[in-house]
Order: sequence, then structure tokens, then C-alpha cells
Amino acid sequence: MNARTEPAPAGQDASARPRPPLVRELLLVAGLFLVYKLGRQLATGHTAEAFRNAHHVWDLERTLRLPGEGAVQSLLLHGDTLVHVANTYYATIHFPATVALLVWLYLRRPAHYVWTRRVLAAVTAAALVLHLAFPLAPPRMLAATGLIDTARVYGPSVYGPPRTDELSNQFAAMPSLHFGWALMVAVGLIVATRSRWRWLWLLHPLLTLLVVVGTANHYWLDVLVAAALLGLALAVIRPPRPVGRTLTVARGGPAPHRRPLRRHEPAGVSR
Repeated sequence: MNARTEPAPAGQDASARPRPPLVRELLLVAGLFLVYKLGRQLATGHTAEAFRNAHHVWDLERTLRLPGEGAVQSLLLHGDTLVHVANTYYATIHFPATVALLVWLYLRRPAHYVWTRRVLAAVTAAALVLHLAFPLAPPRMLAATGLIDTARVYGPSVYGPPRTDELSNQFAAMPSLHFGWALMVAVGLIVATRSRWRWLWLLHPLLTLLVVVGTANHYWLDVLVAAALLGLALAVIRPPRPVGRTLTVARGGPAPHRRPLRRHEPAGVSR
């Protein structure tokens, strides 16, 4: 009999799962995005509280002896080109990288797509709650930090003046969804692929970490809280089985079980 290789049953091989309906997924993702944008708008108007919280976060970081954000910014300020690249990375990579991950997973790893979408939704929902409960001015707005707003000085900038910016809530620094989503992009690709080079995807959250801190858009604690939320979501929402797992079966059915030969028992003797 000729052996053949078949995908493992559903629940074992993630690549064998059917894709969710495309229209439903588009509506779901768009709905989640609109809810998030609405929630960010609800968090506006808490300027005084946001600055009080910023002073508390800054003082707590010094108490914990976390490295100063200024050390990272000083590295970027060695040249106009470097800081401009950092600002561009902050402004242009966040959403496209996440969308590209979801599209690729939807087309190639449907089960991993569902898992990633659920994790991202859980982290974003938790972040929205924190944004509402704990408005926080970013370090670029806090004079005590001694940091500059690199996007405003060197460009490009995605934010307008806080009083007139109706597209974003600039007092939603904690947690850093820039870092949380970037880390999930790396985790999603590492889990969904088997290349020996897949760990290089961790460079994306590492670069994002340096960029969000160096451009004075986030504190270290914003990044740590984002990582903690993602870790909690990953602990609760389990990933699918590894891709590429297969079962080898005979064309006529499962291979018969063979009793191992006993010592000194000649081959071909059966009982």
C-alpha cells in the first residue's frame, strides 16, 4: 500500500482551518476600530488630571530607578536624519504593520488570524479602559522631563495642538499600544511560522520601544504596562496548534499496529 500525507484533523493543524467570512471580519474589525476611536474621544477634556498623573508616573520611575527617557532621546538627536527616521517610523509603521499581519494570517493561517485578532481586541479593550480611568500626558508635554517633542521640531508629526486635535486623544499615553501591537505582530509571526529566522521579528517591537521612548511619546512604564496586558491576554487566549503538523496514513486506512519483536525471536514468526 502507498502511504500518503494528510493534514491533521481540525484542532491539530492550524493551516487546515477554514477562513472566517471576509465581510464579517471586515465589519468586526471596523466596528472595533470605531469603538476604540469613540472611547479615545470620551477620554479627552481631562487635561489637569492627565498632567497630575504624568508627574506621578515620572516620580515613580525615578523612585524605581528606571533609566531616563532622555538617554534614548539623546541617541536620536545625534543627527537630524536619525530623529526624522524615528518620527517617520512612529507615524507610519504602527497601523500598516498590524493590518499587514492580519491580512497575511487571514490568507495563510486562518486559525492564527482568529487567535491574533482576539488577542489584539482584548489588549485594545483593556487599554481603552486604562485610557479612560487614567488619562496621562506624554513626556513630550511635561516640562519636568527636559525632553523635546521631536515630531514637532523635526517632523513628521501625526498630532496637532491638543486643544484642537479632534482625531486622537493625546492624553492616552498608558499603555503604549504602539509597543503592545508591535510586540503582538512579532509574537503572531513567530508562532505562525517555522522559519529559523522568525525570531528576527522581535526587532520590530525593539525598534518601536526605542522610537516611542526616544521621541518622548511614551514613558518606560507605558511600555511595561502594555507588555503586561499582552502577557495576560496571551495567557488567557491560547494559540492554535503549531502549523505544519501532519499525519501519515496508508491509502487504505491507518497502518496496522505491529507488535515489537522479542529478543531472540526470528523475523516472520507470528503468534
